[in-house]
Amino acid sequence: MKRIFAMLALMGAVAFGAPAWAEEKAADAAAPVAAAVAEAPAAVAAPAAAEAAPAPVVLSKADNAWIMVCAALVILMSIPGLALFYGGLVRTKNMLSVLMQVFVVFSLISVLWVVYGYSAAFTEGNQFFGVLDKLFLKGVTPESLGATFSKGVAISELTFVVFQGAFAAITCGLIVGSFAERAKFSAILVFMVIWFTLSYIPMAHMVWYWAGPDAYINAAAGEAAAATAGFLFQKGALDFAGGTVVHINAAVAGLVGAYMIGKRTGLGNVSMAPHSLTFTMIGASLLWFGWFGFNAGSALEASGGAALAMVNTWVATACATLSWMMAEWMLKGKPSMLGAASGAVAGLVAITPAAGFVGVMGAIIIGLLAGAVCLWGVSGLKKMLGADDSLDVFGVHGVGGILGALLTGIFADPALGGTGVYDYVANAVAPYDMTAQVISQFWGVGTAIVWSGVVSLVAYKLVDIVIGLRVSEEEEREGLDLTSHGETAYHH
Repeated sequence: MKRIFAMLALMGAVAFGAPAWAEEKAADAAAPVAAAVAEAPAAVAAPAAAEAAPAPVVLSKADNAWIMVCAALVILMSIPGLALFYGGLVRTKNMLSVLMQVFVVFSLISVLWVVYGYSAAFTEGNQFFGVLDKLFLKGVTPESLGATFSKGVAISELTFVVFQGAFAAITCGLIVGSFAERAKFSAILVFMVIWFTLSYIPMAHMVWYWAGPDAYINAAAGEAAAATAGFLFQKGALDFAGGTVVHINAAVAGLVGAYMIGKRTGLGNVSMAPHSLTFTMIGASLLWFGWFGFNAGSALEASGGAALAMVNTWVATACATLSWMMAEWMLKGKPSMLGAASGAVAGLVAITPAAGFVGVMGAIIIGLLAGAVCLWGVSGLKKMLGADDSLDVFGVHGVGGILGALLTGIFADPALGGTGVYDYVANAVAPYDMTAQVISQFWGVGTAIVWSGVVSLVAYKLVDIVIGLRVSEEEEREGLDLTSHGETAYHH
């Protein structure tokens, strides 16, 4: 328990340790600038353009179709992508349990998203939560429109609901890798309900909720609209597709769970090698494929910005695969399939917050760094932390997410090939202040670490008191496939 509090305190101190003058610079940079979009025009509009009446908002059938496809791709990432990636990494006796956990968690969160999650995350409330006016998607009809990142252009709100719901579901699924092979199935489900409600929803609201571009018709309207946005949006933190909301958020929850549930029985004395790297490679490949929907879809339009995010996702992942493999080759003498697959996921994680904000050279550098840094995350850092993070969720998603989020502040600079930050009042890319933006990124990282850490600690403790987090030693030795689900993945 002391180790958990020490870890949270250290990470929080690093994230929030910026001097007061720097915080003021970050706040100045954030207002009245809205979320940056890769397709933002670079030319400064005439003063009259900023005062022009808002254009009518029209449904774009092409953009709507694209986001529908992207939502399906994100679902593919969870089932079967994540399930197979994780399933191949555990022992034979636990393969089915991991598939079951990912599959059912995905289903559970999908239902909760429709019941109350979407309403609480994407309606105007305070800086941390929306309101419950759209419970059970009340008022969301086939005619309802959702904003994109271009004035006057909209997609169906129902399309946005399923796209964002798929994000929520895979985020919760990521957590199970940290305590694989030893947690009670019932405990996992109850924990996910609590964590989704109190950690995922507020993080999504803090980072991604805003009034939309059409609200920024002039300076006064822009200031009023900015005041209704989420906490981290107001801080100016950039997160294109979920470095903070998804990866850091889930990774911290997983790490706390690894501490709370304890190490696997026999760790260090019995072989816990992956039972099928074939499945892991297939899972990693499906993740890479589906991630194009995850990142390119976050542009919310079938645009040049989506194309930039797609290219960056492609090349950063390839660079991270090579970087991890080469580093492992030098350190261990042989390159491994597990290393290549892990490197790919590390690259995907690191480019996620940056995908639509950085240029291709920025993506290459982020990918190369992610492979090497995340290799350290699953080896050196893991030993320092002393937790049995079974499938290295924190080493890959936590470390990669932090790295990508911070580097976004550097490589989003137009001088380094990035898109900069778009000012919807001036209808132009705003002057870029790298120092202020990096500090805004620290706000995002630090908030995700502390928020998820505290919520996770409380949630695990409550579940442990009421249900118990861990199966018995006898059940663990026999394997969760039989003891938790009464069936096995294989019949030899």
